[in-house]
Formats: sequence, C-alpha cells, structure tokens
Amino acid sequence: MKETLEREVKLAPPGEGFVLPELGGEVDPTRVFTSTYHDSADFLLARHGITLRHRLERGAGVWQLKLPRATGRAELEQPGPPARPPLELSSLLVAFLRGRELGPVARLRTRREVVRVDGAEIVDDAVSVLAGQRVTARFRELEVELVGGDEQTLRRLVKELRGAGATTAAELRPKLYRALDLPSPAAAAEIPKKTPPDAALGLAMAEQARQLLAHDPGVRLGSDPEDLHEFRVATRRLRAFLRAGRPLLEPSWSEPLRDELRWLGGALGPARDLDVLIERIEEDVAGIGGEDAFAGLLRALEAERVEARRVVVEALSSDRYLALLDRLEHVGDPEPSGSGRTLRHVWRGEWKRTRKAFGRLDEGSPDDELHAGRIRVKRARYAAELAAHELGKPSRPFIRAAKELQDVLGGHQDAVVAEERIRAWAGKDVETGAPARLVEAEQERRASARAAWPKAWDALRKAAKRLS
Repeated sequence: MKETLEREVKLAPPGEGFVLPELGGEVDPTRVFTSTYHDSADFLLARHGITLRHRLERGAGVWQLKLPRATGRAELEQPGPPARPPLELSSLLVAFLRGRELGPVARLRTRREVVRVDGAEIVDDAVSVLAGQRVTARFRELEVELVGGDEQTLRRLVKELRGAGATTAAELRPKLYRALDLPSPAAAAEIPKKTPPDAALGLAMAEQARQLLAHDPGVRLGSDPEDLHEFRVATRRLRAFLRAGRPLLEPSWSEPLRDELRWLGGALGPARDLDVLIERIEEDVAGIGGEDAFAGLLRALEAERVEARRVVVEALSSDRYLALLDRLEHVGDPEPSGSGRTLRHVWRGEWKRTRKAFGRLDEGSPDDELHAGRIRVKRARYAAELAAHELGKPSRPFIRAAKELQDVLGGHQDAVVAEERIRAWAGKDVETGAPARLVEAEQERRASARAAWPKAWDALRKAAKRLS
C-alpha cells in the first residue's frame, strides 16, 4: 500500500478565463479521471475530515483514503476494482463505521493540468459533478502541493498565484464538500466564558473523544508514531477530566467510563514508551557513533515494540473498545451530580495537592518522587485547561509553565528508564567502551533535568499566584 503526506494550499481562480502565470518548470500531459466517493449515509467520514474514493483513469482503478494529519493529509493508495474498498483501507475505518455501511455518495470527473516547479506541483482542476451521465455542477480549483520542496517554495508559489488574481480563503473546501455542499469539519472551539461547569466539562471531553477517534486509523496503520502519541494524550486527558470533574459528575456515569479508559491507556502505554525509548537511544547512538555496537540493543527493543503494537491493535479490534467508543459518543452530555462546584474550584483543588507534593521535594529527591511530581503537575495543567474559560487569560501562562515543568521532569524520567534499559542489556560491560558512553549521555540528561526543574517549578508557582 502506497502512503504519501499531502501538503497543499487550495486557491480559487478569479474566473473561467483565468490562465496560470508563467512559473517555469515542466508541464505534464493533461489527465482526465473519474472519482467515486464513498461514505456512510450520514457522511460520517466527511464530518471527521476523511475521504475515501475510487479513481478510474484510462481503465485502471485505484482506491484512495485521505486521513487528516497535523501537517497535511496522509493519502493511502491501493489498486482495486470499484465494487468495494480493499480490506487494507476499510479496516482502518472500523472505529468510525461500527457497523455502518459504506456506499457511493458522489461522482466527479476531473480534467487536470499540472505544472511541476521546484519540488512542487501547481494543479489546475476543472471539475464536473455527475448524476449518471448528466453534469449537475461545475467548478474549478487550484492547488499548490509539495512533492519534494520546502515550505518556502510553497509560500512563494502561492504568492505568485495570488498576484495573478487567485484567492485563498478559509471557505475553500475539498472537492467532495463542494460537490455535496457539506461544511468543512469544525475545528475545536473555545468554550464561552459563562458556560455552566457541567456543560463545559462535556464540551472538553467531547473534543478529546474526537481527537481519540481522529488518530485511531493512524494507530492501526502504525506508520507514524505521532498518531499513537496523540491517541494516548486524548485518552489521558479524558481520564484526567473525568478525575478532576468527579465533584460535578454522577459517579455511576463517570466511574465506569474512567475504568474503561484506564484499561485502554494500559494497552497503549508500553508501545508508546518504546517509541520514545527507541528514538532517544537512536539519537544518542548517532551522537556518539559506533552504531554496530548497539545493533543488538536496538533489535531487542524493536522486537518488544512489535509485540507491544500487536497488543495495541488487538485492543482496538476488541468489542470492549468498540463499546467504549459507543459511550464516548455521548460524553459531551454527562450526568451532573448537582454539586454546584465550579471548575475554578476543581483547579484550585488540584493545584493545592500539587503544591503540597512539591513542598516535599528538593534537588536530592529520589527519581520516583520526581516522577510522581510530574504526574501531579500534569493533573494541575489539565485542570487549568478544563477551567480556562473561568480562569481567563491568566490561565495561559500557568498552562505554559506547567507544560515546561512537565517536559523537564519527563526528560528526567526518560533518562532514568533509558539508563536502566542500557544497563540491563550491557550487563558488566556497561562500565567500559560504547555502553559506558551511552550511559554517560543519559546521566548528563538526568543531571541537566535535575538542575532545571526547581527553576521551572518556581515559574509555575508565580504563574499560579496570578490565578488565585
């Protein structure tokens, strides 16, 4: 299966007579193809920014699945006949569909002109929306897509097209959305200031449920570790919001959900921790040289990661996980306890516990106590995010400072874990040669984090005072 990352900017030509300016480069032969888009009857995939289509060009058919990514869209391609999507693609959509049927929802014919310039493609598409053989609508769009260039190239070409009259605007939607007049997927909205606490909690949890679902296909695919990271973050935030919001929620509603999220987080943790550990050791090895000396260590860790990923995919394929997703569909409408507590009170409680925990720490505190402190900081940060609409603008420097301290202490814990794994692998040889240099690199990181955290903690305390 072919996978590429799309990085593109869409533009609208000023009129039918618009002609591309002279940009140099090479002109490709004109292409004509027909794309049949597939979705559920309620356009569930489109509502989450996902498109699935079968493209037919010169008698050859290929299925294309586009998934949102932070820096663009991942496009997966698999040849196949038009009757049904190949299993390699449809299996990535299990979490969204959950029994819903896929079917054709739109058919578009595109006449495409392409100019290749400096590692980018200038794409000029004339699109006809079809109902049978009848054309029901036409539109034209331009795209600048990077295929090997950099962001500076992208910006320059967009600027030249705009100078020729093309326009960029937020309402420029993908072809399917224009053909069916569908709204683009909504971005996360800020919670209004006077939102009641239980409603605000529901909105915050619904956004994390959306994030979890958005990264599910990428976790199943396994090609980008960032998907697993973001999936795990969404799971953790959901658990943290449920924990912090316990005074506001009916326990019979919230506690079973916390239990299921704890189970899911337990299945994700080992694989994500190995992603971090392997990346860290690979960076250290590259820095000190002698890659061959550490091949055995990296092979052993990679074998562990393969098994850990198998556990993740097994969890995501289980009925238990699908039942959890069914519950998360309603997480935006929680059952309130009627306690009358505000989210500001929730944050204050978390901050009080954090301040108390750090009052027992100093520069010589054991590693496990610093790790526990990091967990406290993370809970306080998530509580501040949850209460941000009540706390106002002063919450922003607190959240930033909490993240900084969390990162410092996280780096310390990563160094502790990495050193333990290196020592366990090297045994008595850890005192000499390449293993000793690798241990030394982790010890330096650990010492640097120990030296840095008191200052980061002081910054967090000062930020908290402005919230009191």
